[in-house]
Amino acid sequence: MLWAHLVAVVHALAVVLMVTGALVALRHPRLLIVHAPVAAAILAVNLAGAPCPLTDLELALREWAGGEPYTGGFLGHYALAPFGLDVASPAVQAGIYTVALVPNVLGYGLLAARAGGARGRLSGHGIDDATCGCRPTE
Repeated sequence: MLWAHLVAVVHALAVVLMVTGALVALRHPRLLIVHAPVAAAILAVNLAGAPCPLTDLELALREWAGGEPYTGGFLGHYALAPFGLDVASPAVQAGIYTVALVPNVLGYGLLAARAGGARGRLSGHGIDDATCGCRPTE
């Protein structure tokens, strides 16, 4: 059962990374190297309507160890069921997508704006070209 629990911990970390990664990347941009592929993989699984491979692995390990598998997926089992929420209800689904999308749209939007601003400053906008060493003074 230890292996199933370890997979559940890794799964929880992936969910936390998915939700917070873009905002944390505002402070630590190198995190995007990890966040972007994780977010893309989670998005692809959800858009395809496929079962999550981490949930499948955890459930298989639970059964192999003699434990009972659960239904309702990882979020349904660990995050929603304790509060009496049904993962299949439209309101809960809307909430899940909102919690996942808003911080990512905000984080990547701010990162893009920051990159656009840096590009503008590097090309001479907002900086006196004579004093930055970009062009020789006459």
